[in-house]
Amino acid sequence: MQMREVSKGVQYITRSRLGLSTLRFPQLAAASLLSHLHPLNSTKMAFQGRWETETQEGYDEFCKLLGIPDDIIEKGRNYKLITEVTQDGDDFTWTQIYPANAKVTNKFTVGKECDMETIGGKKFKATVHMEAGKLSATFPNYHHTSEISGGKLVEVHTLT
Repeated sequence: MQMREVSKGVQYITRSRLGLSTLRFPQLAAASLLSHLHPLNSTKMAFQGRWETETQEGYDEFCKLLGIPDDIIEKGRNYKLITEVTQDGDDFTWTQIYPANAKVTNKFTVGKECDMETIGGKKFKATVHMEAGKLSATFPNYHHTSEISGGKLVEVHTLT
């Protein structure tokens, strides 16, 4: 998982798209696949796919700032989180699959308030926005932004 600390408390994660057989495509194949399926001038369906955490930066620092215990941070450090996204226009189903098949699924429509849940089971209301091809929402304790860049799903978490 690629993550880099953009500034204090900011986590930058890159995920790569997985094929139907859950094989990770090399960067060029993923970019070619994305270009083939989604024209460069359209982001309407750009998020759809199955993504595996490829790299991450600032993971430990970000988790510590959120108050996550060291043993939980250690367990999650090298885990390859899977993110599955289905998209129909502005309607999304966003599923994150964690170790031992634990998962959380959030369904939302861009621009409309919805009920969401964290992996820890905390339920909250949020409105997901899209601006310049980036999805963003405020979760309890942090702000989440997702975009497709270079054929990869890039997620940034910023403490609030």
